[in-house]
Formats: sequence, C-alpha cells, structure tokens
Amino acid sequence: MTAATQPFIIVAIDGGAASGKSSSSRTLSDRFNLLHVDTGSFYRGITAELLRRKVAATDLGAVQAAIADLKFGTRLEGRSAQMEIGGRVVPDAEIRSREVNDHVSHFAALPEVRNALLAYQRGQVDVARARGFRGLVMEGRDIGSVIFPDATYRFFLHAHPEERARRRASEGGQDSIRERDRLDSSRKTAPLACPPGAVSIDTTHLTLAEVVETMAKPIAAGLSV
Repeated sequence: MTAATQPFIIVAIDGGAASGKSSSSRTLSDRFNLLHVDTGSFYRGITAELLRRKVAATDLGAVQAAIADLKFGTRLEGRSAQMEIGGRVVPDAEIRSREVNDHVSHFAALPEVRNALLAYQRGQVDVARARGFRGLVMEGRDIGSVIFPDATYRFFLHAHPEERARRRASEGGQDSIRERDRLDSSRKTAPLACPPGAVSIDTTHLTLAEVVETMAKPIAAGLSV
C-alpha cells in the first residue's frame, strides 16, 4: 500500500487523570506518524484564560461573553497540536498550575465551554491532513463518545485510584484524582465513561510499553491490510 492510498485513521483514547493517556498517545503518534492532540490541555488553556479574565465558572453570562471573544488556532510542536488563544499558546507551567487544577473540571463541565471546543477539536482532522499525517490520535474524556464516536480505533484507559495518585505525585501534579473523577463522571454534559464498543484497558499493573502494544497491535494490523 502506497502512502497515497493509506487510510486516514483516527485513534480515540479516553480515561481519567494519570490513567496513561498522554504517554501512550504520544508513543502511538511517533510510531504511526499521527498528529497528537491532548484535549485536556485545551480545557486547561481555556480555564487559564478565563481565570486571567477574572471569570468564575458560576457566572454563565460572563463565561459566554468571554468564550465568544476567544479566537482559537493551532500551532504544531513536533507531532503535537498546541491550541492558540488569540495567537498565544498558554505556557505549560500556567495550565498545570494549582489554580487551574482546582478549576478546570468546573469549567469543563459547562456546556458553553464544551460546545465552543467541539468544532475546534473535530477540526484537528483537517490540520492533520494538511500537514501530511497518516491520521490523528486524540486523548481526552469524551473523544470516543462525543468528539469522534466513529473513530477508527477507540480505547478507554483506567487504573486504580491509588496507582493513578502515585503516578500524578511522581510527576509533580497537585490535583486530587478522586475529586477529578467525581466531577468528570457526574457532569451532565459528556461525562467521563467508557464508550460502548471501546476497548477497555486496565493500566494499573501494566508498563507503558505493554499498554502501547495492546493498542498498537490492532492499528498495525489495520494499516497492513
């Protein structure tokens, strides 16, 4: 199969915090030349911007006004898509701050915020195609259920909360795993859940290489057909 006839694939990876989404999706991106899209960083970027504007998640009018004023763009860093807000990529140190950690799930639960990002996230397909990628791998909490329910491959990663808390602490993270799970799973709009038909992978006792291989096998098999 030539490069011109290779199918464009979409890999959806969902799961809670520290379940292994980012590391595995980046590895798959490198292995199969896929555009890597971390939608969690999008919500963190918007949260950081709204907090900078002194907008509270409880003030829906202010949220709607601020969201309508935001201009989204995409900048590539290697194989990863970085979201621009008003031409600026919010620094990683800012989106990983304690303040953003404490507020991101509250903003992410708002339909106004999720709807504003829906078209932008789906538009990453066009970015991937335009830049010559074989496809894209998108990680988040509603990718296989809402953003790309017809994705070529859909995976849901999960692990024991204590193991995920240990991983997050080793990375220097400060957010509460159980509280994030509660907020993300109980929101009315696009709650965190394993999409019907997705491959569920318990990463608690697996190495990164084992997790990646579990997902890579069907992808490689499909690309070789």
